[in-house]
Amino acid sequence: MDEASNTPNLNTSSPTEQDPVCGMQVTLTEQTLSAEFAGKTYHFCSQKCSDKFEGDPYFYAEGNSRKQQAAPLKASEYTCPMHPEIVRQEPGECPICGMALEPISTSKSDEPSHELVDFTRRFWISTALCIPLLIITMGPILGIPIRSWLGEPTAIYVEFALATPVVLWAGLPLFKRGIKSITTWNLNMWTLITLGVSAAYLYSLVATFLPGLFPPDIRAATGHPPVYYEAAAVILALVLMGQVLEMRARERTGDAIRALLDLAPKSARRVLEDGTEYDAPLENIMAGDRLRVRPGESIPVDSLVVEGQSYVDESMITGEPIALQKKINDTVTGGTLNKNGTLIIEATKVGADTMLSKIVAMVSAAQRSRAPIQGMADKVSAYFVPAVVTVAILAFFVWLLVGPAPSLSYAVIVAVSVLIIACPCALGLATPMSIMTASGRGAQAGVLIKDATALELMSKVDTLIVDKTGTITEGKPTVTSTQSFSKDHTQDQLLYIAASIEKGSEHPLAEAIVAAATLQGLTLSTPQDFKAHTGKGVTAEVEGKYYAIGNPEVFDLQDSITDEMQSNYIFLSSQGNTCVYISNSKQVIGLLAISDPIKHSAIDAIKQLHQEGINVVMATGDNALTAKAVAQKVGIDEFKAGALPEDKKRLVDHLHEAEAVVAMAGDGVNDAPALAAADVGLAMGTGADVAVESAGITLLNGDLTGIVRARKLAIGSLRNIRQNLFLAFVYNSAGVPIAAGILYPFTGALLSPLIAALAMSLSSLCVVLNALRLRHLKL
Repeated sequence: MDEASNTPNLNTSSPTEQDPVCGMQVTLTEQTLSAEFAGKTYHFCSQKCSDKFEGDPYFYAEGNSRKQQAAPLKASEYTCPMHPEIVRQEPGECPICGMALEPISTSKSDEPSHELVDFTRRFWISTALCIPLLIITMGPILGIPIRSWLGEPTAIYVEFALATPVVLWAGLPLFKRGIKSITTWNLNMWTLITLGVSAAYLYSLVATFLPGLFPPDIRAATGHPPVYYEAAAVILALVLMGQVLEMRARERTGDAIRALLDLAPKSARRVLEDGTEYDAPLENIMAGDRLRVRPGESIPVDSLVVEGQSYVDESMITGEPIALQKKINDTVTGGTLNKNGTLIIEATKVGADTMLSKIVAMVSAAQRSRAPIQGMADKVSAYFVPAVVTVAILAFFVWLLVGPAPSLSYAVIVAVSVLIIACPCALGLATPMSIMTASGRGAQAGVLIKDATALELMSKVDTLIVDKTGTITEGKPTVTSTQSFSKDHTQDQLLYIAASIEKGSEHPLAEAIVAAATLQGLTLSTPQDFKAHTGKGVTAEVEGKYYAIGNPEVFDLQDSITDEMQSNYIFLSSQGNTCVYISNSKQVIGLLAISDPIKHSAIDAIKQLHQEGINVVMATGDNALTAKAVAQKVGIDEFKAGALPEDKKRLVDHLHEAEAVVAMAGDGVNDAPALAAADVGLAMGTGADVAVESAGITLLNGDLTGIVRARKLAIGSLRNIRQNLFLAFVYNSAGVPIAAGILYPFTGALLSPLIAALAMSLSSLCVVLNALRLRHLKL
């Protein structure tokens, strides 16, 4: 016995079991973690696997033939925000532009990207170094004799010490992108930034440590030529700031998907065959599982009702505010809200097959399919950059060959002046300054702009798709008509009877009836013997008499419906109302019409849009009769009824095929895929968060006239951006030949890098001042 106990590690045939969670083989020892379930012992390789099993033993138990039907785990994929055609299985850099790849899929617990954290740190350190650098440089102009206190040579060395970390460390990622743009010949703003900053810094470096290479008339009395460290450092700090703001904006696009994911609960209450119930992780739910959904809980997955009945808010799918009754054999959709009853449901679709998952996938795909923001500066830089470099090289060799002595120094000065005056500071500020100012002006008018692309495309929109509920209508059902068919009952009496019966109900139609009675100042009584008759209506005793609301079949009074009653019913329904009869035990005594009222501004707004030459199309989940009625009231000629989320997105795609520039206005979760797929998404700020996050423009007041204001803002902003780009190019283009020395044969004057830097600063100042004019744009 002792001999056997001394050699356990030499026994290569120790018993092993497979971990039911991760599938690893576990060697059984006294320390092996284990658990019992359904009369069988299971063993685990780690505490993590043991905890997962304890949380859902049924899922991991042996013999579970449906386990493979649970939500599968997908491998992460990464893409470039500027070049969505680049997709990789692991993080890295874009082979085209050098930007860091970002994950395609979004999860609830996404943290800020490593690149955003890194760039934020680089920006703040750059800012801390640039402030004293600017004080030293601009001190004499501001009346602060700091350079005199330090002495010119010392001041230059301090500038070098402050600027070098910004250029060599903070700007390193930008230089990598610039070098990548040159090696791949995808010339862009990174090329200009790299050339401009490198020229300013390298020139300053030579001027600091090798001042003797410069002609005496260039050198100051201290023996040093002027340096431009502040230009190199400040440009990098500004570019880093822009990158941080842009990355934060890109991260917010994931909020739409996170809002969708939040609709589904993290767990579902599984009901086993023996009646045992427990909360299981949502990713472990399998097709065929029975689940309990209590009042106020979200439906976890697409399912079939097998027990109970309740009203379920399906506005996520239909966009309509009225909850639908669900009973045995009815289907329910994951992410919808169970209102007031308990349901036992059987899962039919799980994981990526659910309607909610498909909506998430559609929003993700639509967001990725959008063209990245490519300003006019990027479009022309492919020609501008090589032209500037060519001029600089030609000027260098011309001055080197035919210039006065010392020709090398003059050649270097001219080449550096050309590159500095062509530095992309104004070019880089042209678009963002206009966008920032326009965004502030838009906010004052209740129009929130998400990105520059939305503004640019909004000025070109020729087709607008609008949702009905919450966009054209208020999204709040109200009683619009009360009709009496009995001499013994006035309209107020009918409303009193109906509201008394419905005051204990949570059905949206019931809430509308009670609200109407309250508005009339009616004091309601408490109903007795309240009963719900599935598919027919409700009955109750009010003041000793029985009444019914709904279908006359409740009291078997179908034959009592007269032609007049039927005509009124059809007429009111054709006006977009939901109609219900009120009857006593002997006859039908009245009719209630409940409708979602049209917003007061909708008709005028659509008229203005038509005057702007925009074709307006209404897409709604409501029935064709109601949709037609609403469309006629607001002046819309074209509409699509019964539209589910995929139908609205399909409508956008169809219009794109016809080469239309499409804007989509909506406020519900069901509008999110179409909002994301449209050229411009317009979200009503009073609607669902996911609609707001999926859209490029949000109208805070939920007012359709905001679309007209958004269009005016877009047109004004694009005009301002073009003006800014024109100013930037005029300064740079006119300055390049002057910097190259074209005036020297006539005037004997040579543009120094100091004047070149000043011209660059003036161009930036003009761009900023012009952009600020947008603050007074009339909307």
